[in-house]
Amino acid sequence: MPLIKVQTSVYQPEKDKVERLLKSLSSGIAKHFSKPESYVMTTFESDICMTFGGNSDEPACYMEIKSIGSMNPNQTKAMSQDFCQEINQVLGIPINRIYIEFSDAKGSMWGWNSSTFG
Repeated sequence: MPLIKVQTSVYQPEKDKVERLLKSLSSGIAKHFSKPESYVMTTFESDICMTFGGNSDEPACYMEIKSIGSMNPNQTKAMSQDFCQEINQVLGIPINRIYIEFSDAKGSMWGWNSSTFG
């Protein structure tokens, strides 16, 4: 049920680098939420036209983190720190050019396996 969606202006990183990043984000979000990784989904899109601060020349990243339940400010702050650092290390995007949107979802608004979680 947790989802991390990564969108970046970085041009097509190597496939193995992206796969390692997604696996690391997957295990990281499972730990942050104390949920089984078997329910975690990660996605990655590169080479997206983006501006940040009116600048399209420097790399940027937008992430969405969604989960069923409620995220508290301590969780979101810890995830922001961990995941910004990881995106910076793997993709070379400065942490001040990364936005993360955190969203709580109601179980009835999240479908899976021909049903919902609520």
